[in-house]
Formats: sequence, C-alpha cells, structure tokens
Amino acid sequence: MKRLSVIVVEKDRDRAIMIVDGLREAGDFDVRIIGDDIGLARKIADQNPDLVLIDAGNPSRDALEELTLATAPMQRPVAMFVDGSDGALTRAAIEAGVSAYVVDGLRAERIKPVLDAAIARFHMIQKMRAELAETRRALEERKVIDRAKGILMRARGISEEEAYAMMRKAAMDQGRKLADVAQALVMAADMLK
Repeated sequence: MKRLSVIVVEKDRDRAIMIVDGLREAGDFDVRIIGDDIGLARKIADQNPDLVLIDAGNPSRDALEELTLATAPMQRPVAMFVDGSDGALTRAAIEAGVSAYVVDGLRAERIKPVLDAAIARFHMIQKMRAELAETRRALEERKVIDRAKGILMRARGISEEEAYAMMRKAAMDQGRKLADVAQALVMAADMLK
C-alpha cells in the first residue's frame, strides 16, 4: 500500500512536533509541515499531499475560509482540529468540504482515528458526487431522447415505440450512443426551424 503523504498546517513548533510524533506512532506517513500560511494554497498544491491536517486552534470565519480554500478540500481529505467552535463555524467548515471537523483540540491519540474518518468520509462524498453527476447526465440524455422521439413522431406520424426503435437502429448502424443520435436529431430539427 502506498505511503500516505500528509501536510500538517501548524504555526506553533511544539504543537507541530506533537502532531508529527502522533502521526509517526499511528503509522507510516510521509509528513511535511507548513508553519507559515502565506502562500498556503501554492505550497499545498506544490506538494500535492494525500491528506491535509489543520490545527486551527480558534479560527475566525475568515481564517477558516482561507484555510479551506487553500487546502482544496474537494481534491483531498482535510481534517481540521479546533479548540472550540460555534454552529456557524462548524457549518462553514463542512460546507467548504472539510472532511473531519474536530472540536476540543488536537491530542496525539486522536490523530489516527480522525484521519481514518476523514479519509472514509472524503471517499464517501466523492462517490456520492460521482453518482450525482452520472444521474444528472442520464437525466439530460433521457430528456434529449424524449425530445428526439417527439420530433420523429410529429415528422413521421409514428408511435413513440416506433420512434425509439428508429433511433436505436440508427445508433446501432452508426456505432454511436442513442443519446448522441438523439442529440444530432434535435440539433438538426432546431436548425430547420
């Protein structure tokens, strides 16, 4: 199994050492620390880690937004540890894509379970996004196919089943997807209007 690379965003040197020690005890990670948040997005992008761990202490909404934007949470799991939080900050972190938002600070023994949860949640959300995109694509294809059937039904005076069979045969004969044939028919009909 590939060794996970982890970026730790932590300004305080002692806390950074504690985090690195906790990660080393928890497993075989390639750990790198970013202690300065100037150019954070570029630094993270340059290193392209598998996971980002942020020890934010008591973040303001602006700091939270900057950190989550910099870590590209849609591209990788992000675990954020905070000392305390209110509902609005928690909601903002989750909406920004943070995979694990842990209140009550960071302790070495909590690092591994939180990282595991962040990774699992990230993969679950990525799967849901992919399924949603596929569902949307299928719905759009269905709409185009239905519209094309309607065009054929009106132009040829045939039933819905006959229109569908005609498009299906054309798709098979041309080695194309039914949705592509339907899209071409709809585009041609639009041009002839």
